[in-house]
Amino acid sequence: MGLRFLEHVLILTHDPEATRDWFCDNLGFTNGYHPEFGFPVYWLYIGDQDVLHIGKARHSVHQDTYLKTPSDVAGADYSAAGALGSGRIDHICLNCEGMEEFIDRLNQRGVEFSERKAHNSNLYQLFMREPINGIKVELNFSWEEAVRMGRVAQYHDNGPVTESAT
Repeated sequence: MGLRFLEHVLILTHDPEATRDWFCDNLGFTNGYHPEFGFPVYWLYIGDQDVLHIGKARHSVHQDTYLKTPSDVAGADYSAAGALGSGRIDHICLNCEGMEEFIDRLNQRGVEFSERKAHNSNLYQLFMREPINGIKVELNFSWEEAVRMGRVAQYHDNGPVTESAT
């Protein structure tokens, strides 16, 4: 027995189509095949792997029943439907390459992001918030890629970069 990898994340939202479009248009996911569940869902892929599933929150009793677990308490709302942000999960993170292309795409689409140098690591990070549901998204790139591009993070190991620190 052993964990192998994180298979996917399910986002239940008031607007599945806009959520799908944002992740595809801004981050380059591909909308692809999914099995029939008896309720609408989108599966977004990175390469051949479906990693992001998107469905309509509170779509039907059938969907609620399908997504239930044996320990669910009757009457408790586990869907986080209608709640903006990432709920109990702070953010999703994607390991990426091609930072210049990502930054160009995000800038062209008016997506605001912050840049950070991850503590004691070789990671350079872009953080943004997906506007339909308020989900925080982190994109990780190699530090070397940022250095080649001459990027200066707004936040480093010792805190925010100030004028005197640059």
